[in-house]
Amino acid sequence: AESGFHADISAITRGRFDSMQDYRDYLSRLNALPKYFAQQTYWLKKGIKSGITQPKVVLEGFEHSISAFIVPVEQSVYYQPFKDFPAHFTQAEKNTLITEASQTISTKVLPLYQDFYRFMTESYIPQARRDIAASSLPFGNAFYNNRLKHYTTVDMSADEVHALGLSEVKRIRSQMQQIVKQLEFKGNFADFLHFLRTDPQFYAKTPKALLKEAAYLAKQADAILPKYFGKLPRSPYGVQAVPAEIAPKYTTGRYSGANSDYEPGYYWVNTYALETRPLYELPALTLHEAVPGHHLQISLNKEISDLPNFRRYSYISAFGEGWGLYSEYLGIEAGYYQDPYSQFGRLTYEMWRAARLVVDTGMHVKGWSRQQAIDFMASNTALSLHNVTTEIDRYISWPGQALSYKIGELTIKRLRAKAEQALGEQFDIRQFHDAVLAQGSVPMSVLEQQIDELIQTTQAKMKK
Repeated sequence: AESGFHADISAITRGRFDSMQDYRDYLSRLNALPKYFAQQTYWLKKGIKSGITQPKVVLEGFEHSISAFIVPVEQSVYYQPFKDFPAHFTQAEKNTLITEASQTISTKVLPLYQDFYRFMTESYIPQARRDIAASSLPFGNAFYNNRLKHYTTVDMSADEVHALGLSEVKRIRSQMQQIVKQLEFKGNFADFLHFLRTDPQFYAKTPKALLKEAAYLAKQADAILPKYFGKLPRSPYGVQAVPAEIAPKYTTGRYSGANSDYEPGYYWVNTYALETRPLYELPALTLHEAVPGHHLQISLNKEISDLPNFRRYSYISAFGEGWGLYSEYLGIEAGYYQDPYSQFGRLTYEMWRAARLVVDTGMHVKGWSRQQAIDFMASNTALSLHNVTTEIDRYISWPGQALSYKIGELTIKRLRAKAEQALGEQFDIRQFHDAVLAQGSVPMSVLEQQIDELIQTTQAKMKK
């Protein structure tokens, strides 16, 4: 498991701290944490009794993500807002807030993490189930089919998804082989993957160097937007390292959206274990997590003021992750990938998503072992072995979510081809992208309706 409620809730530290009321509201949230932790652990205990737990294998080392929060008060992430106050605060106001914060964190917050650590290490993890398959759960097959439909929003069976994955893996593998041939590499495909995973030229030497490279690539990505989009969000984004307390088992990168209109979004880059973060993957990751991927899509969604809030802030995985993967593909047209290695990095990311269709269905309904899934992913992508392992554990702990990327991307590509064929010279790529994003996060069937409407509206104008 790559995260948990105990880590996700720390996002309350990212907020607006301009007035005494802002700090009072924050302290109220800290005082509400005991009830929140009690609710979460209640359901975890119910899960143990009913046999519905995370598989034990994915919880190895999970306790470290809890102990990372058990630190002296002034080192706590929850104390950070009290280290830098607005200039208009008096010393008396600062002292009052610091005293109250210190007491709340020491007597309420830190004990919560200590208790949760004991619960996980002494009760939950020892009693967690040993089988990795969702189908082994009570009503497991029905549950997995429900998750498949939830995350893809299309009517496909697990067998159909598995077959599609194998077909995509074969297609992408052929393109990868062409790049290996282009580079005149001496050796087979496995040798080339070993070369990519081990040669120092492909890895940053410091966390700061990796973040700088990500920031440079992010600015290059910004520059391609006007050519492909008519409407851009007002909200900017920054580049940050994945928080240290969750980084060891966290994915390579992720978009972290703003909590309010006063904040930017953030493109998170994992700087833990630099020898597992190859630079040739970074261009594709940047397009996916920053722009034109998640930051662009999620920020525009929030800015659609005539939608109700549940639509403005909702996230349908097939749409969002399909858009992210399509954004990686868009980089080809934009000339974003500057050398064969970054092109191979894009392909390995696409292969990663195609292989997900195979290993997710394989492990959850077809009896695949964890090692079988790791071997399949490792032999078909240039992902580091650390990333392969953390990703496979992610799919085990989150059934069906990994299916959304490829299904969504292939749907967007199909709809684009449909619009291009119907409109011919009248097809406008900016107009198409704006139409895809116009109504926020939607199921694939609704997205098809939006593109059909674009085609009909454009054709009607052509006839005038």
